[in-house]
Amino acid sequence: MNRARLRLGRHSRIGHSYILTTVTHGRRRYFDDPTAAQAVMDALHRIDTEGLTHSLAYVVMPDHIHWLVELRAFSLDYIMQRFKSSSALQVNRRLGRSGSFWQSSYHDHAIRSDESLFRHAMYVLGNPIRAGLTTQLGEYPHAWCRWNMDGTLQAVDHPESV
Repeated sequence: MNRARLRLGRHSRIGHSYILTTVTHGRRRYFDDPTAAQAVMDALHRIDTEGLTHSLAYVVMPDHIHWLVELRAFSLDYIMQRFKSSSALQVNRRLGRSGSFWQSSYHDHAIRSDESLFRHAMYVLGNPIRAGLTTQLGEYPHAWCRWNMDGTLQAVDHPESV
């Protein structure tokens, strides 16, 4: 789907939650490399620390990410541009490469109720299982969720960055 069609009907609302998905250029599997996956997780954490977002769950798959996030400032377009730019720079440095890193567009889905947040978080965390990368929730090293698998809130916001 082209970028203009993805933007139709897109509304960014501070305080609302979204699932954001973006894919690497050419669907290259950069995140098979743990240092590249860590760079992406570090970028997500930085954006939270800056107060722009409040992450609820994310998974860094081999060629894409899913990010369940509450928007705290600016717009989805700004947040994704900021995330893609900073993460691409860091991953390219770590992998000793240059050039296009992310596809130009992204997909967003607005979460309509607080009650569905945990269900959407479990969907995000289930991606590695559906892709055959692991067999249980919580085993995949490049995923994080604010809630425990039983639905209780975790005390720690983010795993420590490497």
